[in-house]
Amino acid sequence: MKKMTYEQAITRLALITSSLEDGSLSLDESLKLFEEASSLVTFCNACLDKAEQKIVELSEKGENKDE
Repeated sequence: MKKMTYEQAITRLALITSSLEDGSLSLDESLKLFEEASSLVTFCNACLDKAEQKIVELSEKGENKDE
């Protein structure tokens, strides 16, 4: 997968979802898009996990400053 941002991945997921819901794709095309979507979901989840970890770290730093 080429380097992309979380926002780009979400946008691509939305396009894939629309295409799959349309029902006009062949089975092979649908499977390829589903595979791509699965990779994008994994990527997005990793981005969210990383952001959550950063928030936790920053929150803990803020709490330690208040002590």
